[in-house]
Amino acid sequence: MVRLTRIYTKTGDKGDTGLGDGSRVAKHDLRVEAYGTVDEANAVIGLARLHVDEELDRILARIQNDLFDVGADLCTPFSENPKYPPLRLAETKTVELEQEIDRFNADIPSLRSFILPAGNPAATHLHHARTVTRRAERIIVQLKEDQDISQAVLEYMNRLSDLLFVLARHANGKGKDDVLWVPGE
Repeated sequence: MVRLTRIYTKTGDKGDTGLGDGSRVAKHDLRVEAYGTVDEANAVIGLARLHVDEELDRILARIQNDLFDVGADLCTPFSENPKYPPLRLAETKTVELEQEIDRFNADIPSLRSFILPAGNPAATHLHHARTVTRRAERIIVQLKEDQDISQAVLEYMNRLSDLLFVLARHANGKGKDDVLWVPGE
């Protein structure tokens, strides 16, 4: 388990940071950008939790924990014989998201238009979390072009943005209070 006794270490003062395997890379490295953006999505989900009901709060709390697993997975490059077994995101986590999507989407009417990221505070924060999650996913896809990345992480992030979209609609009165896009207006 992680134990932090000091918050500052000064090891990154020259612009590099340590990865989960002990190697060091520049703080602008795409891998760091990927797990940093996952962390940003997690923070926005934390904001959304301030505005949702107890049921959604429980779901979002679990997702926040999962996102730490995603970050741990991303910060540890794949290697054949690691000194310590790295934490990898369980594939079952994506299935859990799919089940939540199906459950919450069942009571929401189909869309006849795109919707704007608006409505009440809960929905708006969930839409914000969705957009940051999508950005994290794009960075992970870019990282995957050059490095081995867990397929489970990529699938999870894709499904998470879908779930956040559905939860935003749920928070908007199960879609009744969605703000529809009116093209050309």
